[in-house]
Amino acid sequence: MLYIDHLTKAYGQKKAVDDLSLHIAPGEIYGFIGHNGAGKTTTLKSCAGILRFDAGEIRIDGQDLKTNPLECKRRIAYLPDNPDMYEYMSGIRFLNFIGDIFRVEPTVRRERIHKYAEMLGIQDDLAQPISAFSHGMKQKLALVAAWIHEPRLILMDEPFVGLDPKAAHLLKELMHEHCDKGGAIFFSTHVLDVAEKLCDKVAIIKEGRLIASGSMDEVKGNASLEDVFLELEDDHA
Repeated sequence: MLYIDHLTKAYGQKKAVDDLSLHIAPGEIYGFIGHNGAGKTTTLKSCAGILRFDAGEIRIDGQDLKTNPLECKRRIAYLPDNPDMYEYMSGIRFLNFIGDIFRVEPTVRRERIHKYAEMLGIQDDLAQPISAFSHGMKQKLALVAAWIHEPRLILMDEPFVGLDPKAAHLLKELMHEHCDKGGAIFFSTHVLDVAEKLCDKVAIIKEGRLIASGSMDEVKGNASLEDVFLELEDDHA
């Protein structure tokens, strides 16, 4: 579903991502772990087609991102850590705008908006301007927008930050449901216990380089993910 091969992205002389290769199959929830500045967001933005990368190859559902970017973007959803939305719009107008972009048929769109907005508890707030939404409500609105076109691959940057416990639980349910249907999810997180319980596979990045990846059992063995993460960070210091 996501094929990253020798990805490199530099800002000036500094390599934010350095020769990173990672492959994510349909049905997998893949966690991406590393300290701030490790290269997680740069990797995700490169996969979303937001950042141009200097070397390597990215393919999404078999499509090459450099040669066929529009087809790739039709198949993904990307949630940044702090979603920017048109705050003068109402919630429902914004969701319809996203539905128009991805050409979601109106009847199908209404059904999906109702399903996900009701599930996340913002159905009654959609008539309000986004400027009146709290940070948590904006995150929930962004989640509805991400799921509205049923993307094949969902990319998320720290999706659990700012969500209340109930919303976090619902997001986990949505993630499992998406992957049960054959989709895939690649997300960054600082919440290691969530990653340990939720993810099929995990990758650890430090200073732009991948230092561990694989199934949860392969990476952590009999230790906790937190212990392995701290040990690997020390070993590569």
